[in-house]
Amino acid sequence: MKDYKKYYSINATPQEIYAAITNPLTLQLWTGEPAEMSTEPGSEFSLWDGAIVGKNLEFEEGKKIVQQWYFDGQDEPSIVTIKLHADKNGTSAELRHSNIPDEAYNEIVEGWNDVYFGGIAEFYESI
Repeated sequence: MKDYKKYYSINATPQEIYAAITNPLTLQLWTGEPAEMSTEPGSEFSLWDGAIVGKNLEFEEGKKIVQQWYFDGQDEPSIVTIKLHADKNGTSAELRHSNIPDEAYNEIVEGWNDVYFGGIAEFYESI
């Protein structure tokens, strides 16, 4: 199991980034795929047509999202924590993803950089 931590700078407000991660309609705008998402702790979510699934654990509007991501056969939960901080460029998004299975690590890191936060940054640069 591996952990991943990175900061992403995005040209949008923390509230806009929060909506991009938690609002199913906004999620669909930047991913191009229908999304199942709720800000109700304990609710399940599904992104990219089920490629990413898990459970929502905690929300602090405009500031923090905590989720458990499901991986087949995993004993310890894989926890994703995203903290949003206002900065001079818009938002500094702090990502911590713990307990990533070794065999999925490179794909997950690439997904965070290119698809997830890369997609959000590209979306806000285009509007």
